[in-house]
Amino acid sequence: MGKEKSKKRRRSSTSADSSSSSSSSDSEREKRKLRKLKKKLKKEQKRTEKLLKKKIKEEKKKMKKKRQSEQEDNFEDGPAADIPIELMEKSKAMAPMTKEEWEQRQSVIRRVLDEESGRYRLIKGDGEVLEEIVPRERHKQINKQATQADSAFFQSQTVDKKMGY
Repeated sequence: MGKEKSKKRRRSSTSADSSSSSSSSDSEREKRKLRKLKKKLKKEQKRTEKLLKKKIKEEKKKMKKKRQSEQEDNFEDGPAADIPIELMEKSKAMAPMTKEEWEQRQSVIRRVLDEESGRYRLIKGDGEVLEEIVPRERHKQINKQATQADSAFFQSQTVDKKMGY
């Protein structure tokens, strides 16, 4: 049954078919030529685009260098006249810190007096409290001073309340 169907589907080649096949091969050749030409055109367009982009980049670099040299010239004469100094400083303050600036700020350790307790505290950078390691005698001395300062602070607060009463 399958063989009969395959026989029905076959076509016999005639002279009309052969003439149409030759004309179809000519049209195929033309199509291939067109495709090749299109590919060449696209390649050339890409090349020209690349060249244009390259030229644009070079021009931008030249403009940037020119601006930088102009800014350096202006900077030698003084800050730009149209931008006030306060605004420049404010914009610098609003800009995020670089890692180096942050590390430099954090490396600063200062000794600050706590008025309530009378203790000196080690403060690192922007406010981290560090623990100071001291010998036992010095620790007793610190506690004595802190207790005296704490009592003085407490008395000053209560005296102020009595006076206001």
